[in-house]
Amino acid sequence: MLDQLKINRILFLDIETVPQNSDFDELDEDFKSLWEKKSQFMRERKGIDLEKSYENAGIYAEFGKIICISVGFFVGSEGEWNFRTKSFCDHDEKKLLEEFAQVVRKFHQTDYDRLCAHNGKEFDFPYIARRMVVHGMEIPYMLRTHGKKPWETNHLDTMELWKFGDYKHYTALHLLAKILDIPTPKDDIDGSQVRDVYYVENDLERIEKYCRKDTLTVAQVLLRFMRLPLVEEEHVQTV
Repeated sequence: MLDQLKINRILFLDIETVPQNSDFDELDEDFKSLWEKKSQFMRERKGIDLEKSYENAGIYAEFGKIICISVGFFVGSEGEWNFRTKSFCDHDEKKLLEEFAQVVRKFHQTDYDRLCAHNGKEFDFPYIARRMVVHGMEIPYMLRTHGKKPWETNHLDTMELWKFGDYKHYTALHLLAKILDIPTPKDDIDGSQVRDVYYVENDLERIEKYCRKDTLTVAQVLLRFMRLPLVEEEHVQTV
């Protein structure tokens, strides 16, 4: 299947999420009760209290929000690929999602027919769709799964490719990049730091940089799977 992929028809993406509020105490009573139920297993497994557990709320679309989506795409021709990246970052999640949806629709109209992310099928793709539903938005065709047959849902997931059918196996993007000898920046923040960088440091620009670099890493991983040369740094541009 990978041999049949057209690298210049794939839209790569990565998202960064945080809890909807900076602290558990900011939630209303209903949400406090709902989070207590949602986080019970996690709290027992990690041995943390209710307030501390809320720092992890960003991984759940019901309690989190998207603060950045970075997309990337190849232009040019085989052997001379250039990679372009574009980010959508905003404190206003609905505004961010509307801008992203507009670009996704535009790409779909110009023959881009696949989305690719690391752990995208379990996280990025459904998270984006769920938050669009929350905001009353129409989900772009490329993100829809309902009413489609499995082979009509053209979502690529680099973690799924690495699993080779081992559904219990999880491999972080940066670990996969390391073992595939893909260079990654040393100045990146860790994903677990995004909440503090957003709510404590108020540094959305730093988060955008991290998200954009991860999008490039996803593309590089897929190139490795396809046995194609990596894209060099001088051929990467932000638009």
